[in-house]
Amino acid sequence: MPAWEPGVAASCGWRAPPCSPLRLCIAPHPCTPPSSHQGNLTCRLPPRSFGFCRCVWVRTRGPSLPGEQVSLAAHESEGAAAQLGSSPEIDPRRPRCLLPESAQIPQISYASTAPDLSDNSRYDFFSRVVPSDTYQAQAMVDIVRALKWNYVSTVASEGSYGESGVEAFIQKSREDGGVCIAQSVKIPREPKAGEFDKIIRRLLETSNARAVIIFANEDDIRRVLEAARRANQTGHFFWMGSDSWGSKIAPVLHLEEVAEGAVTILPKRMSVRDRERIGQDSAYEQEGKVQFVIDAVYAMGHALHAMHRDLCPGRVGLCPRMDPVDGTQLLKYIRNVNFSGIAGNPVTFNENGDAPGRYDIYQYQLRNDSAEYKVIGSWTDHLHLRIERMHWPGSGQQLPRSICSLPCQPGERKKTVKGMPCCWHCEPCTGYQYQVDRYTCKTCPYDMRPTENRTGCRPIPIIKLEWGSPWAVLPLFLAVVGIAATLFVVITFVRYNDTPIVKASGRELSYVLLAGIFLCYATTFLMIAEPDLGTCSLRRIFLGLGMSISYAALLTKTNRIYRIFEQGKRSVSAPRFISPASQLAITFSLISLQLLGICVWFVVDPSHSVVDFQDQRTLDPRFARGVLKCDISDLSLICLLGYSMLLMVTCTVYAIKTRGVPETFNEAKPIGFTMYTTCIVWLAFIPIFFGTSQSADKLYIQTTTLTVSVSLSASVSLGMLYMPKVYIILFHPEQNVPKRKRSLKAVVTAATMSNKFTQKGNFRPNGEAKSELCENLEAPALATKQTYVTYTNHAI
Repeated sequence: MPAWEPGVAASCGWRAPPCSPLRLCIAPHPCTPPSSHQGNLTCRLPPRSFGFCRCVWVRTRGPSLPGEQVSLAAHESEGAAAQLGSSPEIDPRRPRCLLPESAQIPQISYASTAPDLSDNSRYDFFSRVVPSDTYQAQAMVDIVRALKWNYVSTVASEGSYGESGVEAFIQKSREDGGVCIAQSVKIPREPKAGEFDKIIRRLLETSNARAVIIFANEDDIRRVLEAARRANQTGHFFWMGSDSWGSKIAPVLHLEEVAEGAVTILPKRMSVRDRERIGQDSAYEQEGKVQFVIDAVYAMGHALHAMHRDLCPGRVGLCPRMDPVDGTQLLKYIRNVNFSGIAGNPVTFNENGDAPGRYDIYQYQLRNDSAEYKVIGSWTDHLHLRIERMHWPGSGQQLPRSICSLPCQPGERKKTVKGMPCCWHCEPCTGYQYQVDRYTCKTCPYDMRPTENRTGCRPIPIIKLEWGSPWAVLPLFLAVVGIAATLFVVITFVRYNDTPIVKASGRELSYVLLAGIFLCYATTFLMIAEPDLGTCSLRRIFLGLGMSISYAALLTKTNRIYRIFEQGKRSVSAPRFISPASQLAITFSLISLQLLGICVWFVVDPSHSVVDFQDQRTLDPRFARGVLKCDISDLSLICLLGYSMLLMVTCTVYAIKTRGVPETFNEAKPIGFTMYTTCIVWLAFIPIFFGTSQSADKLYIQTTTLTVSVSLSASVSLGMLYMPKVYIILFHPEQNVPKRKRSLKAVVTAATMSNKFTQKGNFRPNGEAKSELCENLEAPALATKQTYVTYTNHAI
């Protein structure tokens, strides 16, 4: 035990306590020591009255004033060694008797909590046994975060306590992050009529900020609650009060429903009834700061005792080293004290003279028509909050919301409001974007699309034209029927190969033409088959080759007819290259150009299959598809079919030029009708094919259009050039015999050329030279030689 103990003057008479090495004498207000005058707190005691004893006296304010002041001085002379003080009447958190720093007199406060008093550059001799409002602000920020509130308003009474408390709260919320201030309202010292109603209306401007932090005195708190009730906002706001509200009844009296759910904070304290020296029948109610008053007195006593022990070892009373007491040295001893206070908590000071922050947390609850402040947690450096013990008006134990913006849904990014990080707008990730994090949307890779909730990407489905697709039914039907018809014609021609109709049609070119028609039909199967290296290579080769073979054979026929009759108009000599071998050579020369172009294409750009994700990249990614196809672009397709189109157009021109040749001698008119129809088919093909390039069904439409167009052009050639011949061969064999059927023009032409072609005709096994042009007009020749004449629709 220290060699000192507190003493109390029981009356206004100044009575010296028994002597001890150091005794603390406490005198209540308004008593002052003898010979002292009001306002000048000096203890004028005879210097040798107590020998080596020191009398340390304390004056406290009574209950008549809202503030309290305790002064503590050790006297040998009239100078004070230290002071204990509380708060003033105007601002309940700043000491009334704050001494200037030049005095170098240590001060210990038991009620001053203003944060700026922690500034050692201004108040380096100031200490306090109550925690600074900085700790209170940190505790309140922790509570707000624990309740998952991020958007709150603040209300402060004008003055150091309210303004500095709110400022500390705002600073801590910024440091910790995650809490934004919607409104910061100040209550004037002398509010006008309607001022509190105006404050409520301002708080309602940000209605999402339902939590309101209040640093205000009791009067202001009560009037704010009354204004909220007048505005019919009972239950809308959730109040969080500082220690000025604490667990007091006065601010909430008759306002219980408005204040329900309020969370308040109060420094840890306890009643010290066993230490009170009052009558048992006294109506005195202990003020909550008594614990801190006692701790302040004990802190000063421990500091003086430690200082006396170090500077005056073994001495009774003060030695010269403590006479007078050095304030700077005493401050060091004050800052180093460490003892168990009256409430059992350690009393210590940090480098700024602040005591540790220890708070109890209360909630004002209405249960069974009774209201009470219920302890729901505590704060000592960190928060201990029992949320399950909390009760909220209207929602029971469910935590109410006080947030600026609702959380964004999956697939939405936050667009933060400038200057307000807790407020944001939710913007959906659009198109092919997915949510990377809370603030970013990113486009999926080209071969992927976002998931349903747009939190990731998934592969885009790959499609191709299936055999069972409705788009493939018509092309396949035409191809199968066409191939069957072509094979039927070929078989018929082979079986009746030596009949006059087959011979007169030009067997060699007929078989070449039938081969081209067959390839045109077969191309349909290549176009529908799954694209791979082999399929794509065959498409390149046969898509244009079948048409090139067909139109090369037809062009050779029409050109031969044209040259023969044009030559006949000028001379009787036969044109060159009209023999079957020559015709085959010309046809294969034309076909070889197509093959040469294909070979060059293979060298420049080897064939392969690709998955095109652009063809069906729709605005809505749900319908996006990757198209598996061969690497044949629209331009490449034009080049591939362009040569066949050129042959077709040239053949059509020759068909027009030979339209006047009698049908008895040639196939010019059937070939003409074939080419006219074919041109119509391909003229319809071009706008359909290229006009659907932007369609979602481009793959199906273009493939179907192309295959149907090729099959129709082959069907026109097969139907107009071969089906009449097959019909005559099978159903009218009596017409498949030599007949004389000549026009005058043919006779004249034959007459001019008979000598030359008669000689050559003997060396042709099928008698083409004679049958192609004419019969000998002389009767003897007819009697001795068998000739073949052309029939209607038969080619030369």
